Amino acid sequence: MTRVMFQGTRGAYSEEAIRHFFGPEVEAVACDTLGQVFDGVENGDAGFGMVPVENTVAGSVVQSYELLMDHDVRIYSETVLHVRHVLLGAPGAELSDIKRVRSHKQALAQCQRYIERNGFTPEPSFDTAGSAQELSANPVKEVAAIASELCDELYGLQVLERGIEDFRLNYTRFFVISLETPPRAQRNKTSIAFVTPHQPGALYECLGEFATRGINLTKIESRPRINQPWQYIFHLDFEGHYQAPECEKAIMGLLRRSSFVKLLGSYPAAPQLAVERDMTVGGQAGDQEGVS
Repeated sequence: MTRVMFQGTRGAYSEEAIRHFFGPEVEAVACDTLGQVFDGVENGDAGFGMVPVENTVAGSVVQSYELLMDHDVRIYSETVLHVRHVLLGAPGAELSDIKRVRSHKQALAQCQRYIERNGFTPEPSFDTAGSAQELSANPVKEVAAIASELCDELYGLQVLERGIEDFRLNYTRFFVISLETPPRAQRNKTSIAFVTPHQPGALYECLGEFATRGINLTKIESRPRINQPWQYIFHLDFEGHYQAPECEKAIMGLLRRSSFVKLLGSYPAAPQLAVERDMTVGGQAGDQEGVS
Protein backbone atom coordinates (compact mmCIF):
# COMPACT_ATOMS: atom_id res chain seq x y z
CA MET A 1 0.00 0.00 0.00
CA THR A 2 1.25 3.50 -0.84
CA ARG A 3 2.44 5.33 2.27
CA VAL A 4 2.08 9.12 2.27
CA MET A 5 3.02 11.52 5.07
CA PHE A 6 1.26 14.81 5.78
CA GLN A 7 1.31 17.50 8.46
CA GLY A 8 -1.70 17.77 10.72
CA THR A 9 -4.37 15.71 12.45
CA ARG A 10 -6.28 12.96 10.67
CA GLY A 11 -8.95 14.61 8.55
CA ALA A 12 -6.80 17.63 7.66
CA TYR A 13 -7.16 19.07 4.17
CA SER A 14 -3.74 17.62 3.38
CA GLU A 15 -5.17 14.14 3.98
CA GLU A 16 -8.12 15.03 1.79
CA ALA A 17 -5.60 16.01 -0.90
CA ILE A 18 -3.90 12.62 -0.48
CA ARG A 19 -7.16 10.80 -1.15
CA HIS A 20 -7.89 13.15 -4.04
CA PHE A 21 -4.54 12.34 -5.68
CA PHE A 22 -3.81 8.73 -4.71
CA GLY A 23 -7.34 7.38 -4.15
CA PRO A 24 -8.89 5.91 -0.99
CA GLU A 25 -6.60 2.86 -0.80
CA VAL A 26 -3.63 4.70 0.67
CA GLU A 27 -1.91 4.81 4.06
CA ALA A 28 -1.96 8.43 5.22
CA VAL A 29 0.52 9.09 8.04
CA ALA A 30 -0.07 12.17 10.20
CA CYS A 31 2.97 14.19 11.34
CA ASP A 32 3.22 17.04 13.82
CA THR A 33 5.30 19.31 11.58
CA LEU A 34 6.08 19.86 7.91
CA GLY A 35 9.73 19.21 8.74
CA GLN A 36 8.84 15.68 9.84
CA VAL A 37 7.15 15.09 6.48
CA PHE A 38 10.29 16.10 4.57
CA ASP A 39 12.56 14.14 6.92
CA GLY A 40 10.39 11.04 6.61
CA VAL A 41 10.41 11.08 2.82
CA GLU A 42 14.13 11.83 2.68
CA ASN A 43 14.88 8.97 5.09
CA GLY A 44 12.63 6.50 3.25
CA ASP A 45 10.01 6.19 5.99
CA ALA A 46 7.35 6.90 3.34
CA GLY A 47 7.39 6.91 -0.42
CA PHE A 48 5.64 10.27 -0.68
CA GLY A 49 4.69 13.39 1.23
CA MET A 50 1.80 15.79 0.62
CA VAL A 51 2.66 19.42 1.44
CA PRO A 52 0.63 22.60 0.86
CA VAL A 53 2.47 25.32 -1.05
CA GLU A 54 -0.11 27.92 -2.03
CA ASN A 55 -3.68 28.97 -1.31
CA THR A 56 -5.75 31.29 -3.49
CA VAL A 57 -6.91 33.25 -0.44
CA ALA A 58 -3.98 33.09 2.00
CA GLY A 59 -1.03 32.98 -0.43
CA SER A 60 2.15 30.91 -0.30
CA VAL A 61 3.12 28.49 2.46
CA VAL A 62 6.58 29.87 3.18
CA GLN A 63 7.80 26.93 5.27
CA SER A 64 7.18 24.43 2.48
CA TYR A 65 9.42 26.39 0.11
CA GLU A 66 12.13 26.73 2.76
CA LEU A 67 12.06 22.97 3.38
CA LEU A 68 12.30 22.27 -0.36
CA MET A 69 15.55 24.24 -0.33
CA ASP A 70 16.93 22.34 2.67
CA HIS A 71 16.09 18.75 1.66
CA ASP A 72 17.19 16.41 -1.12
CA VAL A 73 13.70 15.50 -2.25
CA ARG A 74 12.06 16.44 -5.51
CA ILE A 75 8.60 17.51 -6.51
CA TYR A 76 6.91 14.40 -7.89
CA SER A 77 3.63 16.04 -8.89
CA GLU A 78 1.18 18.77 -7.99
CA THR A 79 -2.48 18.59 -7.12
CA VAL A 80 -5.09 21.27 -6.48
CA LEU A 81 -7.82 20.82 -3.87
CA HIS A 82 -11.03 22.85 -3.76
CA VAL A 83 -11.30 23.75 -0.07
CA ARG A 84 -14.89 23.44 1.11
CA HIS A 85 -15.41 24.22 4.79
CA VAL A 86 -18.08 22.26 6.64
CA LEU A 87 -19.77 23.09 9.95
CA LEU A 88 -19.67 19.98 12.14
CA GLY A 89 -21.66 19.51 15.32
CA ALA A 90 -21.83 16.88 18.03
CA PRO A 91 -24.24 13.97 17.43
CA GLY A 92 -27.81 15.19 17.91
CA ALA A 93 -26.90 18.88 17.65
CA GLU A 94 -28.84 21.23 15.38
CA LEU A 95 -27.76 24.49 13.80
CA SER A 96 -29.95 26.43 16.23
CA ASP A 97 -27.98 24.96 19.16
CA ILE A 98 -24.62 26.38 18.06
CA LYS A 99 -23.15 29.37 19.88
CA ARG A 100 -19.38 28.83 19.50
CA VAL A 101 -17.29 27.61 16.58
CA ARG A 102 -13.73 26.28 16.72
CA SER A 103 -11.14 25.94 13.98
CA HIS A 104 -7.74 27.10 12.82
CA LYS A 105 -7.58 30.90 12.74
CA GLN A 106 -7.20 30.86 8.94
CA ALA A 107 -10.35 28.79 8.49
CA LEU A 108 -12.22 31.08 10.89
CA ALA A 109 -11.07 34.06 8.82
CA GLN A 110 -12.23 32.38 5.61
CA CYS A 111 -15.70 31.90 7.14
CA GLN A 112 -15.90 35.24 8.92
CA ARG A 113 -19.07 36.46 7.23
CA TYR A 114 -20.87 33.19 7.88
CA ILE A 115 -19.81 33.29 11.55
CA GLU A 116 -20.94 36.90 11.98
CA ARG A 117 -24.22 36.32 10.13
CA ASN A 118 -25.11 33.50 12.52
CA GLY A 119 -23.89 35.30 15.65
CA PHE A 120 -21.34 32.61 16.52
CA THR A 121 -18.35 33.27 18.77
CA PRO A 122 -15.12 32.13 17.04
CA GLU A 123 -12.60 30.16 19.11
CA PRO A 124 -9.19 29.58 17.44
CA SER A 125 -7.78 26.06 17.59
CA PHE A 126 -4.41 24.64 16.54
CA ASP A 127 -5.83 23.20 13.32
CA THR A 128 -9.11 22.44 11.53
CA ALA A 129 -9.11 18.66 11.98
CA GLY A 130 -7.88 19.01 15.55
CA SER A 131 -10.95 21.06 16.43
CA ALA A 132 -13.16 18.27 15.04
CA GLN A 133 -11.22 15.61 16.93
CA GLU A 134 -11.55 17.60 20.15
CA LEU A 135 -15.31 18.02 19.65
CA SER A 136 -15.66 14.29 19.05
CA ALA A 137 -13.80 13.52 22.29
CA ASN A 138 -15.79 16.12 24.29
CA PRO A 139 -19.14 16.64 22.53
CA VAL A 140 -20.96 19.84 23.49
CA LYS A 141 -24.16 20.74 21.65
CA GLU A 142 -23.49 24.47 21.62
CA VAL A 143 -20.02 24.02 20.07
CA ALA A 144 -19.27 23.32 16.40
CA ALA A 145 -16.08 22.81 14.43
CA ILE A 146 -15.17 24.11 10.99
CA ALA A 147 -13.23 21.43 9.14
CA SER A 148 -13.27 19.14 6.12
CA GLU A 149 -16.12 16.73 5.44
CA LEU A 150 -13.60 13.92 5.87
CA CYS A 151 -13.66 14.72 9.61
CA ASP A 152 -17.34 13.76 9.70
CA GLU A 153 -16.38 10.31 8.44
CA LEU A 154 -13.41 9.93 10.80
CA TYR A 155 -14.88 11.33 14.01
CA GLY A 156 -18.59 10.52 13.81
CA LEU A 157 -19.75 14.13 13.89
CA GLN A 158 -22.81 15.61 12.25
CA VAL A 159 -22.73 17.88 9.20
CA LEU A 160 -24.80 20.96 10.02
CA GLU A 161 -23.99 22.95 6.89
CA ARG A 162 -21.69 22.65 3.88
CA GLY A 163 -19.88 25.28 1.83
CA ILE A 164 -19.77 27.92 4.55
CA GLU A 165 -16.61 29.65 3.26
CA ASP A 166 -16.91 33.31 2.21
CA PHE A 167 -14.71 32.79 -0.87
CA ARG A 168 -16.08 30.11 -3.20
CA LEU A 169 -12.92 30.00 -5.31
CA ASN A 170 -10.80 28.76 -2.42
CA TYR A 171 -8.15 26.36 -3.70
CA THR A 172 -4.98 24.98 -2.17
CA ARG A 173 -2.12 23.80 -4.33
CA PHE A 174 -0.10 20.90 -2.97
CA PHE A 175 3.22 19.36 -3.97
CA VAL A 176 3.66 15.61 -3.81
CA ILE A 177 7.30 15.15 -2.76
CA SER A 178 9.36 12.00 -3.20
CA LEU A 179 12.81 10.57 -3.85
CA GLU A 180 11.40 9.02 -7.01
CA THR A 181 11.66 10.61 -10.44
CA PRO A 182 8.16 11.36 -11.78
CA PRO A 183 7.08 10.11 -15.20
CA ARG A 184 7.10 12.67 -17.97
CA ALA A 185 3.55 13.69 -18.81
CA GLN A 186 1.83 15.41 -21.70
CA ARG A 187 1.65 18.63 -19.66
CA ASN A 188 4.55 19.34 -17.32
CA LYS A 189 5.67 22.07 -15.00
CA THR A 190 9.12 22.83 -13.64
CA SER A 191 9.93 24.57 -10.36
CA ILE A 192 13.31 26.18 -9.73
CA ALA A 193 14.92 28.51 -7.21
CA PHE A 194 17.66 30.96 -8.11
CA VAL A 195 19.63 33.92 -6.79
CA THR A 196 20.69 36.82 -9.00
CA PRO A 197 23.87 38.88 -8.77
CA HIS A 198 23.36 42.21 -7.00
CA GLN A 199 23.57 44.39 -10.08
CA PRO A 200 21.14 46.40 -12.25
CA GLY A 201 19.07 44.38 -14.70
CA ALA A 202 20.07 40.99 -13.28
CA LEU A 203 16.52 39.72 -12.74
CA TYR A 204 15.41 41.15 -16.11
CA GLU A 205 18.19 39.23 -17.86
CA CYS A 206 17.38 36.00 -16.01
CA LEU A 207 13.70 36.17 -16.91
CA GLY A 208 14.64 37.04 -20.47
CA GLU A 209 16.06 33.53 -20.87
CA PHE A 210 12.47 32.27 -20.68
CA ALA A 211 10.73 35.12 -22.50
CA THR A 212 12.93 34.93 -25.60
CA ARG A 213 12.16 31.21 -25.90
CA GLY A 214 8.39 31.58 -25.50
CA ILE A 215 8.30 29.71 -22.17
CA ASN A 216 5.31 30.66 -20.02
CA LEU A 217 6.00 31.48 -16.38
CA THR A 218 3.16 30.48 -14.07
CA LYS A 219 4.59 31.86 -10.83
CA ILE A 220 7.45 33.99 -9.57
CA GLU A 221 7.98 35.02 -5.97
CA SER A 222 10.91 36.24 -3.91
CA ARG A 223 11.77 35.15 -0.38
CA PRO A 224 14.50 36.39 1.97
CA ARG A 225 17.58 34.17 1.90
CA ILE A 226 18.01 32.64 5.37
CA ASN A 227 21.22 33.69 7.17
CA GLN A 228 22.09 36.17 4.40
CA PRO A 229 20.35 39.48 5.18
CA TRP A 230 19.02 41.52 2.25
CA GLN A 231 19.58 38.74 -0.24
CA TYR A 232 16.61 37.05 -1.88
CA ILE A 233 15.79 33.73 -3.49
CA PHE A 234 13.42 33.77 -6.45
CA HIS A 235 11.04 30.81 -6.76
CA LEU A 236 9.83 30.32 -10.30
CA ASP A 237 7.44 27.87 -11.98
CA PHE A 238 7.22 27.50 -15.74
CA GLU A 239 5.33 25.33 -18.19
CA GLY A 240 7.39 22.53 -19.68
CA HIS A 241 9.83 19.78 -18.71
CA TYR A 242 13.41 20.69 -17.91
CA GLN A 243 14.65 18.21 -20.51
CA ALA A 244 12.63 19.78 -23.33
CA PRO A 245 15.11 21.51 -25.68
CA GLU A 246 13.94 25.11 -25.18
CA CYS A 247 13.52 24.65 -21.42
CA GLU A 248 16.98 23.12 -21.15
CA LYS A 249 18.47 26.08 -23.02
CA ALA A 250 16.66 28.52 -20.74
CA ILE A 251 17.98 26.80 -17.62
CA MET A 252 21.51 26.78 -19.02
CA GLY A 253 21.19 30.50 -19.72
CA LEU A 254 19.90 31.05 -16.19
CA LEU A 255 22.91 29.18 -14.80
CA ARG A 256 25.22 31.58 -16.62
CA ARG A 257 23.42 34.66 -15.32
CA SER A 258 22.67 33.56 -11.71
CA SER A 259 24.83 33.03 -8.66
CA PHE A 260 22.76 30.04 -7.53
CA VAL A 261 20.18 27.73 -9.15
CA LYS A 262 18.36 24.72 -7.72
CA LEU A 263 16.01 22.52 -9.73
CA LEU A 264 13.16 21.62 -7.37
CA GLY A 265 11.44 19.30 -9.82
CA SER A 266 9.85 18.72 -13.21
CA TYR A 267 6.49 17.05 -12.76
CA PRO A 268 3.05 16.44 -14.26
CA ALA A 269 0.93 19.59 -14.09
CA ALA A 270 -2.39 19.41 -12.24
CA PRO A 271 -5.50 19.41 -14.45
CA GLN A 272 -7.03 22.87 -14.70
CA LEU A 273 -10.47 21.81 -15.91
CA ALA A 274 -12.15 21.81 -12.49
CA VAL A 275 -10.78 25.24 -11.56
CA GLU A 276 -11.74 26.73 -14.92
CA ARG A 277 -15.25 25.25 -14.65
CA ASP A 278 -15.76 26.74 -11.19
CA MET A 279 -14.57 30.13 -12.41
CA THR A 280 -16.96 30.00 -15.36
CA VAL A 281 -20.00 28.67 -13.52
CA GLY A 282 -19.62 30.14 -10.04
CA GLY A 283 -16.77 32.61 -10.25
CA GLN A 284 -18.91 35.72 -10.49
CA ALA A 285 -20.91 34.87 -7.38
CA GLY A 286 -17.74 33.83 -5.57
CA ASP A 287 -16.01 37.09 -6.43
CA GLN A 288 -18.97 39.11 -5.19
CA GLU A 289 -19.01 37.24 -1.92
CA GLY A 290 -15.31 37.87 -1.46
CA VAL A 291 -15.61 41.65 -1.62
CA SER A 292 -15.58 43.32 1.80
